Amino acid sequence: MLPDRLLFLAFAPLCAATLGTAASAPPAFRDIGAIDAHAHVFVEDPAINSFLDRMNLRFVNICVVDPYEKGSEKAEPQHETARRVFSYTHGRSPWVSTFDPAGFDKPGFSQSVIKELEATFREGAVGVKIWKTIGMDVKDRNGVYILPDNPAFSPIFDAIAKNGKTLYAHIAEPDGAWKPFDPSDPDSSYYQKNPVWHMYGKPNAPDKSKILDARDRMLAQHPKLRVVGCHLGSNEWNVDALAARLDRYPNFAVDTAARVPHLALQPREKIRAFLMKYQDRILYGTDDGASPGQDPAARAKRWEQDLDRDWKYFATDGPVQYMNRTVHGLALPEPVLRKIFRQNAEKWVPGINAK
Repeated sequence: MLPDRLLFLAFAPLCAATLGTAASAPPAFRDIGAIDAHAHVFVEDPAINSFLDRMNLRFVNICVVDPYEKGSEKAEPQHETARRVFSYTHGRSPWVSTFDPAGFDKPGFSQSVIKELEATFREGAVGVKIWKTIGMDVKDRNGVYILPDNPAFSPIFDAIAKNGKTLYAHIAEPDGAWKPFDPSDPDSSYYQKNPVWHMYGKPNAPDKSKILDARDRMLAQHPKLRVVGCHLGSNEWNVDALAARLDRYPNFAVDTAARVPHLALQPREKIRAFLMKYQDRILYGTDDGASPGQDPAARAKRWEQDLDRDWKYFATDGPVQYMNRTVHGLALPEPVLRKIFRQNAEKWVPGINAK
């Protein structure tokens, strides 16, 4: 039997080969040509373009119908703004259109939505966003919450698939939305500021599992529809449940928007193994951006800080701060970093490179 030292020397080259680029210094962020696959920019400002130049960044600009936003957001004004921002950023902000599900029970709803969405496709939209209002807000005339597998949406999803576009699906929320306020929960402050999305104690509100099960049925019913589950598909605290869904639905991928802290607060090796296994199904996103009334320079600075912090977490093994806790980075290999930060967006959102 070889002595321990000789065993180490014999296996050292194999270990180095196995670790590969994970053991080497990561590339600089700007050398990746990254795509933030989930952002919201609805201002034309030089601070945004300067930021994109500095970071060598593109982003997917996502429209959302939020009935509780000041002024009540509508789809078409956002579509028009997204088109302008795309031009202003010199094609670095491919955009995703949306529709209002509130009229789901009106005659001709599906046909009207399809007509509107196909118009946005001709104008350059690379996908369509559905939001948490489906499952958490919109109700039928009997006061029952409608779910993602409601038959009214099925022709719309078929049309999105037929047109070769991607569905961005923000369905459900973190677990804290269905629990009493808990200061130790990193999401509790959001629900205190936005109580309309705090489902705990609401009469007849579906629980999270019921909403996600309906989302899963929608995935099964539309196997040709590419779906990006926003915010880790709302399985932010349970990558085992997310892995099972990724295994079950080959048309399903997820983005990390606003949920990297949730990953970072879980066991490092478990999260690293998950990302290595599903490296082709994860799109990096931040949920950052700038809206009218906000300071674009300040928003760009915050965005840059998020990018720097997240890159350190994914690309290095150094200490990173999330929610007042220090975690150690994942040191993912360079090929995996390139997939998560760029290539997966190009694969799952075709048309993203169009100028």
